[in-house]
This record gives sequence, structure tokens and C-alpha cells, in this order.
Amino acid sequence: MKTLVNWFLRGAEFVAAMLMAAMFLTFILQIGIRYSAKLDWLGKTFPILEPSQYGWTLEFCLALWVWIVFWGAAFVVRERDHVTFDIVYGHVSPKARRWFAIIGGVAVCAGLLWSVEPTLSKFYILRLKKTATLSHLLGDWVRMRDIYSIYILFLVAVALRYGWRAISAFRHGADIDQPGTGGIVEK
Repeated sequence: MKTLVNWFLRGAEFVAAMLMAAMFLTFILQIGIRYSAKLDWLGKTFPILEPSQYGWTLEFCLALWVWIVFWGAAFVVRERDHVTFDIVYGHVSPKARRWFAIIGGVAVCAGLLWSVEPTLSKFYILRLKKTATLSHLLGDWVRMRDIYSIYILFLVAVALRYGWRAISAFRHGADIDQPGTGGIVEK
């Protein structure tokens, strides 16, 4: 099971890295086209370098950014890497930390799962809305709903992570995944 989880985590990191690479290369293309636009003869000589054909690069970078943020937050960023305010948490007993983790995990899990249905019900607004420029590149089938669908995956994945955190805290205590414990519960 641990090997499967490690493979999944490495795969998620790979997807995030590929999204970042695609965004970076598109950004470099955007810069190159922007500076070549000052050379009128270049676009006339090489029609593929005509600057008016590259309006999609901005929207593509923005779509990739949305995916990078939500994909990374759902699958790549570890819990201990999140910013936390743990002044009280660090100064209470392990039993109190356990209950903080259980209640916090259940609250986050419930809140995110509760928001899935209202979010999906609002997606009908985006189902017909086409992207401004990406439809020229990728075809008419790309809708805004497709770009923002990563948010639904984010809601479900993070809810499951926090639900698992609550279960783990209930079974093993809250300090099992805290830095400095080496993943071992000290009793």
C-alpha cells in the first residue's frame, strides 16, 4: 500500500511539474512573439510568427495556473507544509491535540464535501461559456467548465485527506505525522 501511495505522489508531482513546464514554455513563447511583433517584416516573411495568432498564450497560462494551484494543493503539498497557527496546539497535551486534529479534520472534510453540490449546481453557467481564445487553439469543445473542473477534484481530494487525517488521529493520535516525530507515535 505504501508503495502505491508513493507512486501516486510521484505521479502527482510529475503532473504538477509538467503543468509548470507547459506554463513556462508558453510564457517564453509569449515573450518571444511580443518582441518579434516589433519586426513587421518577420510576421510577413514567416506567417507562423504573426503576433495576432498568439493571443491564446495568455489564456492558456491562466488556465494552467488554475490547474497548478488546485492540483498542487490537492495532491502535492503535504499537510506539514501548510501554514498553521499552532500556538495553542503546540502547548496542549497529546490528548487535546488528538481532539483538535479530529474535530479540525472532520470540520474541513464536512465543509468541503458540503460545498461540492452547490459548486456543481453553479457549473451550468460555465457549461456553455467558451473560452475567449483557447477554442481557436484546442477546438470548440473547450468550455470554461472544463478549465475549472479541477476545483471539484480539489474539493473532494482535500476533503478525503482531512477525513483520513481525522481517522488517523482517532486511531493513532495527532502527532503521527508531525515533524520531529518521524511518523512514530510516542506513548
